[in-house]
Amino acid sequence: MSKRDDFLNTLSGHGPVDSVPVWELEFHPFDRFVSGRKMILGAEFMALSADGRERALHSNAEIIISVATELDMAAVTVPSRYWEVAPGHPAYWIIQDGYSDQVKVLSRLKPKDLVLVGNSGGVMSMPGAASYLDFSYKLFDAPDEIDALAKSTYVSGVDRAKMLVDLGCEVVFTASDIADNHGPFFKPKQMERFILPYLRDWAAEVHKLGAKAILHSDGNLTRYLDVIADSGINALQAIDPVAGMTMRGAMDIVKGRIALAGNVDCGLLLTGTPDAIQSQTETLLKTCGRERLVLGGSNALQYDVPAANYRALHRARESYGQLS
Repeated sequence: MSKRDDFLNTLSGHGPVDSVPVWELEFHPFDRFVSGRKMILGAEFMALSADGRERALHSNAEIIISVATELDMAAVTVPSRYWEVAPGHPAYWIIQDGYSDQVKVLSRLKPKDLVLVGNSGGVMSMPGAASYLDFSYKLFDAPDEIDALAKSTYVSGVDRAKMLVDLGCEVVFTASDIADNHGPFFKPKQMERFILPYLRDWAAEVHKLGAKAILHSDGNLTRYLDVIADSGINALQAIDPVAGMTMRGAMDIVKGRIALAGNVDCGLLLTGTPDAIQSQTETLLKTCGRERLVLGGSNALQYDVPAANYRALHRARESYGQLS
């Protein structure tokens, strides 16, 4: 059984799985696992000539494939466009033209058992700090405007999913935060109007393309896990431990209807010790590993995550993540 089969069978809920697959929503510390090379992204990529960009795309792909192979990852997310980092750190994004070209190069060079994952969007998120009050007022005073935003997000997400699948992605996700540490942002009637119909339709369109659909959301989603599990998506990513969610508790609610991904505290991966990370990962695998689990951090793995910390996660998987 290949890593690809383990990942896709976990997402679909069909077929055998030999090992718990590993996938990260965003994996930034590629440079920490290669010597003398680095990813070329962000402003550095934009400043290159056409020939320089072409070389950078191939170099990036070689690094991504090398690290994914070393770490026995079943899938990798293509560097996306939305991630911003602190000054002095490489920015984890590529301009739109470079993004599609990066998917093409990765698709051509990757081994057959490595799955490419792309960020399509498709489902509206809760507002950021800059628009929080305005958006919140409109939920009650101008719901038609929120309808229009939800629809446009869906339409652009489906179009982008088609592009990603055409270029070689077998899995797409929508990064759509709908909760914070205190619980869901949207009330039940708002979920039924602005979120769930678009989540169902987006997942259905992704499946028509022959791909798998994943929803990412931070926060405590416990209240809505049951309806999310019936939405048609293949997996939910994060299962946010900072917000009080446990993988075991979430699995008890979804009852195998969808796969669950993440739950290893990304803050612990950044600042903790290898022993603490290995212990947390071992506990997760012992209690949940034989169900539809995709192992990974609870959010993006930041650039400063030490290699030793991430290797501790993989040591735990080697000991407790083999299912056959």
